Amino acid sequence: MFKKRIVVIAAALLACQALSAVAADTKQVEVMHWWTSGGEAKALSVLKDQLKQEGYAWKDSPIAGGGGEAARTVLRARVASNNPPDAMQMLGFSVQDYAQQGLLLNLDNVAAKGGWATLIPAPIQRFSKDDGHWYAVPIDVHSTNWIWANKKIFDELKLTPPQTFDELVADADKIRKAGYIPLAHGGQPWQEATIFDSAVMSAGGPKFYTDAMVNLDPKALGSKTMEKAFDQMRALRGMVDPNFSGRDWNLATSMVINGKAAMQIMGDWAKGEFANAGKKPGVDYLCMRYPGTQGDFIFVTDQFATFKAGDDRQAGEYAFAQAVMDKNVQAKFNQVKGSIPARLDVPSDGFDECGVKSMSDMRAALKSGTMVGSFAHGQAMPEASKTAVYDVVTHFFNSNQSSADAVKQLVTAVENSK
Repeated sequence: MFKKRIVVIAAALLACQALSAVAADTKQVEVMHWWTSGGEAKALSVLKDQLKQEGYAWKDSPIAGGGGEAARTVLRARVASNNPPDAMQMLGFSVQDYAQQGLLLNLDNVAAKGGWATLIPAPIQRFSKDDGHWYAVPIDVHSTNWIWANKKIFDELKLTPPQTFDELVADADKIRKAGYIPLAHGGQPWQEATIFDSAVMSAGGPKFYTDAMVNLDPKALGSKTMEKAFDQMRALRGMVDPNFSGRDWNLATSMVINGKAAMQIMGDWAKGEFANAGKKPGVDYLCMRYPGTQGDFIFVTDQFATFKAGDDRQAGEYAFAQAVMDKNVQAKFNQVKGSIPARLDVPSDGFDECGVKSMSDMRAALKSGTMVGSFAHGQAMPEASKTAVYDVVTHFFNSNQSSADAVKQLVTAVENSK
């Protein structure tokens, strides 16, 4: 009898432990992302802390890889095995793709309660919704048409921010003759595509960029203006060092930070690396718009989509969405990350001069209708077309192909991708 009682008690204890484990599991939110660099990880801690305040633990599922390709591959595998994370960092049309498969949790109630419709710019909402319903929440707004420069090198050589592409080429020649690498670059397709964003905008302006990269107009894609964009890419290729192939973007940023290279063309997530290294804009580094794109805003928005992971997980996913859109989180996160808030009501207090400029540029572009999505980061064209253009751009950058032939290949690649 005594032994039976022990067995019963032990079984009860095990059952309680199992229930506690389940309860504990429902009080955590698994978040998959590819933010693994120093600056990115520091920014993410702001969101983690807010979620903790709302009573939920953060289960971290990072997948390294600056462009997110590896993370998206892992996500597809987990979705196929019916084991999605609670939330996933997403770019571009991925939100709509998963929503149309019925896999994402509807966030309409949270969005209505938080007033998202009036707080988030319309171009950003496009990537948060499907068929008018909210399925994702934006944490930031980046822009890609930036050049980051080492101020000491610029001062030494008496250089000022180039206003035209010809001035950039002339500056690069002076930089190389002085013994520095003109342009820090990582030879990965997404990084070359990021440069192409700026080259296309510089060559033709916002309307041309929209016609070519958003509307995929064959006339724009096959035009002499597009040839000029490839001409810029060829000139930029001559500014990089011989060891650029396969280099991660943040390692290229460190080349500028450490004074090995003078410039990097990269989205403003690069600013997070400068901040993480204790560097200050206007003192240690300069932020300038890619020549020919002053006043233009090529945007990238990181969104977090929430998956249908069971009724017991919904409360945590709703809490996560609210944490992402918290006004203080949006301010603190973006100050660290290098981006600007997705909420329009966050004041510029606490942002450095590059952040203040970016916020001003975005608001001006919203008024003029020239806030356009980045092709490189999936905010302009469907995934199949993006992949096709990636192939054309990276092949051109790493070969001796002529601009005219690249343009012909571009038109064919886009047509075949539709």
